[in-house]
Amino acid sequence: MADLKAENNTISGQTPKTIVDFDPPKKPGMNMYAIACAVLASMACVLIGYDIGVISGAIIYIKEDLRITDVQVEILVGILNLYCLIGSFAAGRISDWIGRRYTIVVAQAIFFTGAILMGFATNYAFLMAARFIAGVGVGFAAMIAPVYTAEISPASTRGFISSFPEVFINVGILLGYVSNYAFSKLPTHLGWRLMLGAGAIPSVMLGFVVFVMPESPRWLVMQGRLGDATRVLDRTSDSKEEAHLRLAEIKEAAGIPENCNDDVVQVTKRSHGEDAWKELLLRPTPSVRHILIAALGIHFFQQASGIDSVVLYSPRIFEKAGIKSTNDKLLATVAVGFTKTTFILVATFLLDRIGRRPLLLSSVAGMIVSLMGLGTALTIIDHSDQKLTWAVALCMATVLSFVAFFSIGMGPITIVYSSEIFPLKLRAQGVSMAIAVNRVTSGVLAMTFYSLSKGITTGGAFFLYASIATVSWVFFYIILPETRGRTLENTEALFGNLGWKFAKCRDKNDEQGGQQTSVKQT
Repeated sequence: MADLKAENNTISGQTPKTIVDFDPPKKPGMNMYAIACAVLASMACVLIGYDIGVISGAIIYIKEDLRITDVQVEILVGILNLYCLIGSFAAGRISDWIGRRYTIVVAQAIFFTGAILMGFATNYAFLMAARFIAGVGVGFAAMIAPVYTAEISPASTRGFISSFPEVFINVGILLGYVSNYAFSKLPTHLGWRLMLGAGAIPSVMLGFVVFVMPESPRWLVMQGRLGDATRVLDRTSDSKEEAHLRLAEIKEAAGIPENCNDDVVQVTKRSHGEDAWKELLLRPTPSVRHILIAALGIHFFQQASGIDSVVLYSPRIFEKAGIKSTNDKLLATVAVGFTKTTFILVATFLLDRIGRRPLLLSSVAGMIVSLMGLGTALTIIDHSDQKLTWAVALCMATVLSFVAFFSIGMGPITIVYSSEIFPLKLRAQGVSMAIAVNRVTSGVLAMTFYSLSKGITTGGAFFLYASIATVSWVFFYIILPETRGRTLENTEALFGNLGWKFAKCRDKNDEQGGQQTSVKQT
């Protein structure tokens, strides 16, 4: 019978079909080389996280040892974020000049110097100067790691790979919390210096590891090094066809003719940052204006929703909740770091499956509920004359749920989204601006949390953060389109209409209305 069917197919001119013909095309597997490159580059962000985590516990002992005021504590904790501005803006220009890879080396060297000096600080002024140097290094790392990972990643896994910087920030925070607990048993004058100085150790190792990484293919094309860029793209793409497509799109963005295939070509206008600031700020196209609003907005709201107040001042929050033992407070912060790191790892696998928008909106909604719960619990504790165990438990639960919801969406998507939406020639400067907004907002919150808590109570502060998070949800829903699955060069096409969401709903309604009219006529 089977032979008869095969014969009939042959006579009719049809090719016999096999079970393979009915199988759906297989999705490309993970490109392990691209993942390895992104991991190495993202390890620079351990420095950012370590400083955030370690200062939250070290400040308890610094305040005792150097006998500084609450205002000085706020400045010491938050000022590093403002120092980051210098590093962030400088990194944008320098990365276009010397390349993404060597800029990571510069970041490690600067932070190493700052960490060593913090470890040897003898007074408040010395410590502030050392944090200035470390802050510049943190600014370099915060800007260059997301740019490199986005530019090295294939489109199919860019969300997964581009979330690595945020993963390593969280790893650094956890290491900082663990360092606080480990060195807390030492004499006060020695413990906090070792906490801060230990940050120099990873920067040394990471500085050497960077040399085994390839340069960003997009930077290579902008320098006219097409042969080198092709070799990197061949190794970091899911297929040869994708490598050719990525190269053609990058060449078009760089103004290089598509039929030009020499190993080295002369680029008439090299990207060292010339005119990029004018295109971003003075004469942006509608799409660039939309991109800039989206990038600056997501970075502002990420910090304005209060994440650094929780991460930096978690010992203070737990003290307000009724946990008095320093040892218990430091252990509770380790739980915060562990929760944050666990959920950021979960997020890396969801970004390319669920998409940026659904994950971001769900994350912010969870953050709003958690912040309202934390504000309520702290307010009840403030107005109670006795210890309420259930309220303390609620504080712990809502702090952990807040960092969990943040880490599963708002945390990684901010870096992923902002690093993938800017056009190639504006990417370094655009990401620098976004990081600057992020760090300024974080610095303002860090330097005002004590004062804000005294002015409107600690519970009131978290109600304020919940209100800001609610505004952010509306902003994200209206302004941010989905970018999942798009190549970096095609992402710009999604932008240009700030009212895209309303236009989409209107078109959908018009389409439904047209269908109903057709049915009635029929």
